[in-house]
Amino acid sequence: MFVVASRDTLVNSRFATVVCAPIYTERRGISTEVTVGPDEGLKHESTILCDALVSVEKARLTDYVGTLSPTKLSRLRDALRIALDVE
Repeated sequence: MFVVASRDTLVNSRFATVVCAPIYTERRGISTEVTVGPDEGLKHESTILCDALVSVEKARLTDYVGTLSPTKLSRLRDALRIALDVE
């Protein structure tokens, strides 16, 4: 399962693939994870794992699952900064 930060950006992109962070139900409590769950549209409490970014063909992303609140999106940005070691 994958969360897309902006569906419009995904749909309008000219590229065939997008970079995604996978979501797992296992939680390790590390700084590169973001907790998500029913509030975001998921069935179970889970985590977005920013240490395991993958390139996925847009055609594989067929089911819209949910949305991140501004607070969760900010946490995702922070986790990505840590995982990628960027400012």
